Amino acid sequence: MPQWNSPLAGYENAEPLPDKINPDGKSLYNPPGPRSAAYDQAPKPIDSSNNELDFHIYYMQNSASEAKYAKELHERVRREFPELRIYKFWDKPVGPHPVAMFEVNTFNPHQTGAFFSWLTVNRGPCSVLIHPNTDNPYKDHTELMTWMGRPWPLDTEMLLQATRRGA
Repeated sequence: MPQWNSPLAGYENAEPLPDKINPDGKSLYNPPGPRSAAYDQAPKPIDSSNNELDFHIYYMQNSASEAKYAKELHERVRREFPELRIYKFWDKPVGPHPVAMFEVNTFNPHQTGAFFSWLTVNRGPCSVLIHPNTDNPYKDHTELMTWMGRPWPLDTEMLLQATRRGA
């Protein structure tokens, strides 16, 4: 069973937080504090020397309407986010991915937040696998990832081999 470090590491001696409710009657009051470093740099163990996060945008290649939408989405992403790394449009499964897709990379938290928000409302019928890049491709794709839409099973054997090779 995996062991998880406490998310409160570094806050062991912090003052207790107040139980005060904000005027909206629902949310908790948080006292002002220092700005999180996560606004400006990826948290460890993400290795941002190449890029921080990969967005794999999946579509069912045998569905004409999904394929058309995905192709148009690919073009729109290229036009709207030219600063991101945008890979070619695949019309078949590649690598560990079970259906056709295209990939987009972000390089800092600001790009990630902007692209995530935009993709949330513009992904249409496409599913999106989002994962960080650490030194463990298997863990990146299976444990540290998140999905928008329907999740798809990956070829995890291929990812295990890449992790063992140190890729």
